[in-house]
Amino acid sequence: MNRPVAAAFAPGPLVLAGLIIVAALTRLLPHPPNVSPVEAIALFGGAYFASRQWAAVVPLLALLVSDLALGAIHGAGYASYLGSVSFWSVYACVALSVVLGFGLRGKVGGARLLGYAVTGSVLFFAVTNFAAWLSDPLYPKTAGGLVAAYIAGIPFFRWTLLGTLGYSALLFGGFAVLRRRAPALRLQTV
Repeated sequence: MNRPVAAAFAPGPLVLAGLIIVAALTRLLPHPPNVSPVEAIALFGGAYFASRQWAAVVPLLALLVSDLALGAIHGAGYASYLGSVSFWSVYACVALSVVLGFGLRGKVGGARLLGYAVTGSVLFFAVTNFAAWLSDPLYPKTAGGLVAAYIAGIPFFRWTLLGTLGYSALLFGGFAVLRRRAPALRLQTV
């Protein structure tokens, strides 16, 4: 049986991937520390990709592309971050937040998204500051050193939360508008 070309083409996953890649590349623009799309792209991928595999792969690859571009732009200073404990902690947070985003599947609403964005930001804060304590010789490997690492991260938390909330609003809100205007997108995603 011959299927029309239009029926074989699924625009939903391509649109999702495009939105995630564009959001990840905004990391190349000047911004306050930690105001980034990292958690938002993970929640978005988890919420909307029908394939759980693609939900994880696309945000992680988009983040890697933006990290490689940042490394090329900023040179050795940034390149030393690639592969570090901090690097892996961020990627672990993205993977965990994709799984967190699965809880939004078919149930995206303002209040739920707010709760998930706050949870993702807290997760990011907890994991990345723990990694800073593990890897930074500035912090003694004691309970006091761990507390110091978390206290040092507090000023950055508000920026992480702001970035996650802002990018979540843009991604989820923008996609909702696209889905209303292009019904084909409703069929290709959760």
